[in-house]
Amino acid sequence: MVRFYALLQNREFLWALLLVNAAGTVYGYIWYGSQLAETPARFLPFVPDSPTASLFFVFVLTAFLLGKNWPLFEALALVTLFKYGIWAVVMNILTFIVEDGLPWEGYMLIASHLAMAVEGLLYAPFYRIRGVHLAVAAVWTLHNDVIDYVFMMYPRYHSLAEYVPQIGYFTFWLSMVSIGIAYFFCLRKTGNFPKEN
Repeated sequence: MVRFYALLQNREFLWALLLVNAAGTVYGYIWYGSQLAETPARFLPFVPDSPTASLFFVFVLTAFLLGKNWPLFEALALVTLFKYGIWAVVMNILTFIVEDGLPWEGYMLIASHLAMAVEGLLYAPFYRIRGVHLAVAAVWTLHNDVIDYVFMMYPRYHSLAEYVPQIGYFTFWLSMVSIGIAYFFCLRKTGNFPKEN
C-alpha cells in the first residue's frame, strides 16, 4: 500500500495523469459542442458536466505538481468525478439495453468515465478538504441538477428521452451519494490519513 501511494505521488505519474485528463477534458467539451451551440449563455457553465469535472481534477493535479493543495478544487473534483463518472457509465449501460448495443464510442465512454470515478477517490487521502469546501461543492452539484432537470439542460441521450424524469430522480440521489462519499473519505475522522492544518 505504501508503494501504491508513493506511485500516486510520483511526478512522472502525476504528469501523465495531468496530460490524460487535459486531453479528456478537451475531448469532452468537443463532444458537447452541438448542445453548447444551442444552449443559452447563462447555462453554459452547467451543461458540459463530465469535462468540467475532469477540468477540476486538472487543477488538483496542477496544484500537486506545484507542491500545493487547492482544497476547493479537490472538493469539486471528488464530488463531480464520482457523480458524472458513475452517471455516464449507467447512461451508456441503459443505452445498450434500450438499443441492444453501443457504438465503439459508448464502450470508450464507459471505460473513461469509470476511470474518472476511480481516480478522484484514489487521491482522497491527499486532499485537504474542509467543511466549507464540501459545502460549496455540494451547492454547485445540486444546483447543476436543477439546471439540468428543471431548465432541461441535461446531457442528450436521445434513446433515453422518455425516461428523463426517472433519470433526473436518479441523478439527484447520485449527487447526494457523491457528496456523502466525499464527506466519508475527507471529513469523517478515520485516523488513517491525518490532515495538515
